[in-house]
Amino acid sequence: MVEKKIDLLKNVFNKIQYAKTINTSFTELGITSVAEDLAQQPSVDKFFELYNSLFYDIPPNGETNSHKFLVRQSGEYINFERNVEEIEALQAEITQLRKDLLGSQIENIEIRTGKKLNLDVNSLEGNVEELTEEVNSIKQSLEVPELEETPIPQETNNFTLLSSTDN
Repeated sequence: MVEKKIDLLKNVFNKIQYAKTINTSFTELGITSVAEDLAQQPSVDKFFELYNSLFYDIPPNGETNSHKFLVRQSGEYINFERNVEEIEALQAEITQLRKDLLGSQIENIEIRTGKKLNLDVNSLEGNVEELTEEVNSIKQSLEVPELEETPIPQETNNFTLLSSTDN
């Protein structure tokens, strides 16, 4: 067996040289400071740029990472359900008012023509707007006699003022 001589060299640094030569921070481990984290956070503008560029890549449905998820989460944030309930209530009220108006128009036509149209607005399930248009076309096609306006007699009230005098 052949013996080899190996020289071991040891570099020793004093305190000042050590700090200049050896990196003692944890940058190599991927740990960043709070300031660096904040600088890397996307802004709202950057988010919407990314969202617009990825819009068609995002699946429409899914529990997470989908358009449905975004809508549900944003809806909860802005109380969207409460707004939808109010909108539905207002739409129901508008529909009822349209039915009432349509009923009044039908009644008016029946009174003017003396003919019964046999339309019950409350039992109609169709679109109220279409029915309103139909009633308006019926109204125009019928020969509706013009009602003569008769002047309403003015009532005259004569008051006699009685006074009593105590002498």
